Amino acid sequence: TRCYIYMVKIRLKRIGARNHPVYRVVAADSRSPRDGKFIEELGTYHPSRTTNNVELKLDRIDHWISCGAQPSETVASFIKQARKAAAQEEAPANA
Repeated sequence: TRCYIYMVKIRLKRIGARNHPVYRVVAADSRSPRDGKFIEELGTYHPSRTTNNVELKLDRIDHWISCGAQPSETVASFIKQARKAAAQEEAPANA
């Protein structure tokens, strides 16, 4: 697995049309602009949806965090929610 020397951030990149925001969760160099170049797409966020509005690749996010990437505050809250949801899905299956 390849880790990068420069500072990597896990953050949102806006791709939606005007007044209809949609965001990608990406691993990007901290020096690149918000909607600029990124290293890898890690998920999506649809703020207009009421349920299931965040989809994340938790295995890839774990990889980037192990390489030293820092998630933004918003993305950190999404990761926390996704881990909680994944734990709840596993609990009934084990019971």
